[in-house]
Parts: sequence; structure tokens; C-alpha cells
Amino acid sequence: MRLTILLLPVALCLATPLKADPEFDDTTKIYLADSLNAALEGFDSIESNFDSNLDSMLNLYYVQEALPDSFSLEPVTDSIPDFPDSVYIARLAAIPTVINLSYNRIVKNYIDSYAKKRRKSVEVMLGLSEHYFPIFDEIFDYYDIPNEMKYMSIIESALNPRAYSRARALGLWQFMYGTGRMYGLEINSLVDERLDPIKSTHAAARFSRDLYNIYHDWILVIAAYNCGPGNVNRAIRRAGGKTNYWDIYYYLPRETRGHVPAFIAATYLMNYYPEHNLKPVRVEIPIATDTLHIKESLHLSQVAEVLNIPLKQLQDLNPQYRNNIIPAGKKTYSLCLPNEYTLSFIDYEDSIFTYKDSVFFNATSLTINPATHNHTVYIPEAPGSDYVKLVYTVKSGDNLGYISEWYNVRISDLRYWNNIRRNLIRSGQKLTIYKHKSNADKYRGIDGMTFAQKQARIGKPATTTPEQNAPAGNSSGVYVMYTVKSGDTLWDIAKLFPGVTDTDIMRLNNITDASKIRPGQQLKIKPKS
Repeated sequence: MRLTILLLPVALCLATPLKADPEFDDTTKIYLADSLNAALEGFDSIESNFDSNLDSMLNLYYVQEALPDSFSLEPVTDSIPDFPDSVYIARLAAIPTVINLSYNRIVKNYIDSYAKKRRKSVEVMLGLSEHYFPIFDEIFDYYDIPNEMKYMSIIESALNPRAYSRARALGLWQFMYGTGRMYGLEINSLVDERLDPIKSTHAAARFSRDLYNIYHDWILVIAAYNCGPGNVNRAIRRAGGKTNYWDIYYYLPRETRGHVPAFIAATYLMNYYPEHNLKPVRVEIPIATDTLHIKESLHLSQVAEVLNIPLKQLQDLNPQYRNNIIPAGKKTYSLCLPNEYTLSFIDYEDSIFTYKDSVFFNATSLTINPATHNHTVYIPEAPGSDYVKLVYTVKSGDNLGYISEWYNVRISDLRYWNNIRRNLIRSGQKLTIYKHKSNADKYRGIDGMTFAQKQARIGKPATTTPEQNAPAGNSSGVYVMYTVKSGDTLWDIAKLFPGVTDTDIMRLNNITDASKIRPGQQLKIKPKS
């Protein structure tokens, strides 16, 4: 590793000039600053962004859950050690890295800011790093990016996946709109993958790799990541073609001047925090999470309310969904859940997708093509003027399969015409059906036929009605009753009764926890016809 020491001029009246220990003398390169004020340009803007990101990071669900009631941001001053410059120089030199870690008064200021002024917040970041850094390490290794580049996330976002800068850069890696799109991140009104910890890290690794292919210097990569390669190229040109960061320092934008020293300070502190009496706050982000592939539009509140997961927990695990909406349909999206909820999601999937769907997905709150709610990508065409509108009233035991056969139409058409999610219909519901005017008359009487007549009309037997095919149970009052058997789940029971969901059963029987049903329990299923 190469160590660079930046000494400020004696004229600044610094009490102790920075001197490298003898073992570093032969590799030391000295760059003089014009003044201390100029040398510290960029410090305030970096600090302002850092403070803002820290404030919002402390409001994350997992951070709030981890912080004790007695938590205070005020540091305990009697536990803060201080070290001479030679110690910082030696420690930076001992970090195994290919990145040139310079030491100077600016770096020292950032170290002091992290280790003294913001001790408690840094301890929270240390706790978050136990979750995020293994993710970064694996992705960076895949792209052959130096491990230490993960420390950019400290100064970019304070490990806050919802970080939002004044320049409208977002996420852990602070992507601007154009750069995010350039590296394949989806950004629209509903989805912003700059906020997705996994996808944004892949994009950050590819961006860093591309910058290194330009500069072949990781310090310049860090500078270009912050202000863009155009600004770095202009600084190099104004410096007469010099490519050392400290040679082009004063030609860079002010904020970028503080960016590299802040990175070096963060790298130092992430490696030597025990020496500064810093202790990570254990933030219990679930290490065991599972990613489910969602093929239909889904609101995070549907998942939260059915599975009894705090909505804020889901939002922090899936920050890329701006309005809590997963707009699946034409493409598949991911949903990250704590591992212990995965099987419950699978068990109650049907109820989750239908739960309050008319509330979360309606014409006033969100315009979504009803066809995108289906697993298929078939989008029916609206009937033309040659078609006649017929109305069918759903009877007890009907399902879309029967109705589509009776009227000789596609199930997907029925869903589209009637804004039906999945295959769920209810007794008494009015369904709109379109038939060509040339043969509409022969379908007009279907609504008044019995089940047997409708089946006979299409050449199928009707020895029993759909309701009679339901499992045997005792009748009580106006409900069909079902006795729970060993191994039953509400999902299994609901499947035995056409048109019934597990949510219907829970609501009818005042059940708040679907896992608490027991063998022998009597459940009301649905009103008898």
C-alpha cells in the first residue's frame, strides 16, 4: 500500500506539523496547501449531507427497534481517546488495500468528526454494517472491486437505504437519475431501484469498475463517483495533465474535495473503531430473508395486514416501492420478507392478493389495467359496436369456469370486462358479458336457467350442483358448518368451498390468527342458499 502525507504550510501556525515516521519517509510526498480554509473546503457540505442521512437513518424501523429508550446522541466525553498523528499514519499504512490512503489535516478533521462529535450515530452505522457489508463484499468480489470501496456507502448515505440528497441522488449509493438509468435501474412513479440495496449495489460496482477502466486509480474513481468523470477530466486538464488526486484537488468541485478525505476517514474508523471505544449497536435486521417473485399487482399493506407484519418493517426491506405498490403484471418483481413469514405468504397468497383490493387498487388511487392482475399477459380487446351487452347474476356455487363455458367466452375476458382479480366472484354479483349481435339471442335466457339446464345446454352432466360437491358438514342456522380436522389450514378448508377464501372464514368466525384453529373446532363457512 502507498501512503501519502499532506502537510499544511508552517505559515498557518499549526502547533504540530505532520511528520511521517522514519519508516515512511522514503514514500512520503508532500503537497502544500494555500491556506487552512481552502484546504477544508467541502467539509461543511459533506457534513451537511452526512447529518441529513444520519437523521433519516435513525428513523429506520430496525434502528428504532434496536435503540434502547435511554439512547442519546450525546457522546460520553470522558471515554473519547485521542492519538498523535504518527498513530493514524501507522494504522492507515497497516490496512491491506490497493487504495492510496493519504493522511492530512483534512482527514484528521473527518476522523475527529466521526469518532468524537457523532459517536453514537457511528455506533448505529457499525451495527448496520454487519447486515450490509457482507452483501457489498459478495457483489464487489463478483466484479473484482476492492473490498474497501464498500466504505463509500458510509459517506454517500450513512448506510441509509432511503438517503436523499439535495441534488436528488437516492439510496445507499446515491445514484442520480441519469446514472441510475444508464446502469439498468428502473426508475418511475412506482418503482425506484436506486433504493433497492441489492440492485443498486450491483450498479455501483459496475459504475466503479467502468471508472477504474478510465483512470486506473481508485482514489480518482471515488472522486469521479461523486462529481462525475467530466468534472475529474476537466480538473486533470486544468492541472496540466497531472492525475494525482492532490494535484487536481483545487480544480475539483468543492464537495468532492471533502469526499476523498471523508472516505479515508471512514475507512480508518471502520477498521479501528475499538481503539476509539466505539461499540456497534446491534441492529436486528433479519439476516434470514427470502425473496418471492410477485406476478400480480400487490400493495405492501395487503401483506402487512394479512400476515400481521409491521408495515414499516416491510417498507424498510423493500424501499424501492415508492408508494408501497408492487406494480407486477407485465413483468415480475421481487418482495423481500423475513424468512419466518415466507410459508405464511404462500399459505395465504390468495387472501393477500384479494384483501381490500378494491381499496388499494381503484381508479382514483391508481390506474392499473385489470388484465395485469392476472398471471397471463393476455389483454382482451374492448368489444366493438357489433357486440351486445348481456348481464348474468352469479348463483351460489358458480365459478368463472362454469360461466365462461355457458357463454362460450374466455375466463380472461370475464375478468377484464368485470374488473375481477383472480377468479373470485360472489353470489348475487352482476357480471357483464359481451356477445356478437349475430348470436346474442341464444345466450339471453341463460341467467334464468337452473344449474342442470345450463350444464345440459353445453352437453355436460349435472347430477350434482357445485354446492353439493362441497365436503360434508353439519348445518346450523343459515350457515354451512365445517369441523376442523387434524392438519387442516384455513387455506385448505377454503379450497373445499367454491368462491370462499380463508379471509372470508376468518372474518365470519372472528379469527385473528389463522394458525390458531384446532381439530374439532366448528367453523361457519358461508350462508346456505
